[in-house]
Amino acid sequence: MEQERVALLSEVKKRNNVQTIRQKMGQTFAFRRQEIVNKKTSLHEMIERWPALFEVQEDTDTTTKREIALKCLILNMGESVEDLSKEFLVSEKEEAGQILQRETIAIFVIRDAQAATKDIGIILEGQEVVNKLASVANAVAILLGFLYALNLEYPKTLKFTF
Repeated sequence: MEQERVALLSEVKKRNNVQTIRQKMGQTFAFRRQEIVNKKTSLHEMIERWPALFEVQEDTDTTTKREIALKCLILNMGESVEDLSKEFLVSEKEEAGQILQRETIAIFVIRDAQAATKDIGIILEGQEVVNKLASVANAVAILLGFLYALNLEYPKTLKFTF
């Protein structure tokens, strides 16, 4: 594991290799954690030995930014994000189906344990009408289209969002 740490040090000095650094940080997590807990390493020594731990990488994924902006908009309107968007883990898919059957209007997001999106879809009157959408922002736009085209009532709990 010490070799991995040294390889990580050389990767930190290079540019445009965030993915490699993330991978190596993931591989060395247990080793690093053991070092912190068992050896009670000082902060100065940690900065020296694990510089990537102290670098903040900005997530520039526009899909994530759009999803956050939509959620913030709903919260800013004084409404609950959970009234529109339901998030589940892949392992909860059966339970998710039962919960979504009771929903009148909802966007669902299925994620894996690493928070990667596996499926995004729309529920109308308890039925899944579309899935495999590209993003939550895309799902909101399509949902607005369904609400208009099918002349459906906007959810009362989201009266300011729609």
